[in-house]
Amino acid sequence: MNKLKGKKVFITGAEQGIGYHTAKCLIESGCDIYIHYFSGTEGPEQLVALATSLGQRAAFGPADLTKRDEADRCVAKGVEFLGGMDVLVNNVGGIIGRKWLGEIEPEFWQTVIDVNMTTMLNVTQAALPHLKKAEDGASIVNLASLAGRSGGHSGSLAYSMTKGAVLTWTRSLAAELGEFGIRVNAVAPGLILGTRFHNQHTTKESADETVKGIPLGKAGTSEDVARTITFLASEYDGFISGATIDVNGGVYRM
Repeated sequence: MNKLKGKKVFITGAEQGIGYHTAKCLIESGCDIYIHYFSGTEGPEQLVALATSLGQRAAFGPADLTKRDEADRCVAKGVEFLGGMDVLVNNVGGIIGRKWLGEIEPEFWQTVIDVNMTTMLNVTQAALPHLKKAEDGASIVNLASLAGRSGGHSGSLAYSMTKGAVLTWTRSLAAELGEFGIRVNAVAPGLILGTRFHNQHTTKESADETVKGIPLGKAGTSEDVARTITFLASEYDGFISGATIDVNGGVYRM
């Protein structure tokens, strides 16, 4: 991953879980990084300390990325700190809650769309002029989900719909931005334990039952996903675009 040395990265939602470990992996690969967070500074502070210890640059800032003006300000601060942008990692997202079809209210539906899709639109639009200026080409990596492939478990209808949309967004954006040397790819994790997502919305019994259906016989970790995102970022001048890499232990095979 030494191709990433000195590259400028903007990552969203990196205070814990997959975002945190992705930022850590990118720092260890030589990147300078700006870390967006929504709640809690402990993780970002640890990441800045790691970057500093390695002689690299890192900073962090808060924003509600569902709001266009806050997303614009956060990206602007990141670009000002970094002096540009080579890699964008759209990591923010969440299930919000488990609701079955008959329980979904318009407000809940819109919230799930905003958290998983509007954030991605706002940040990517704000980042686009800077990614176009990247000298060796740029890379966008979007976080999707196995739920976007398979439809997810019962009660995740709204979430699964948005993650399926992220897959289509990724393919469409790859076609649209290719002429500017910007590659766009997605990563679709399966059962990744130890994250806020699963700590809040997955019971041990449910996780154990899911693991029984995983060919590798185990759940994944945030580090598994982080390594995949880092690989896609390191190919910023490569030929992979419009692809989704599934990180699920063999559950979904395509």
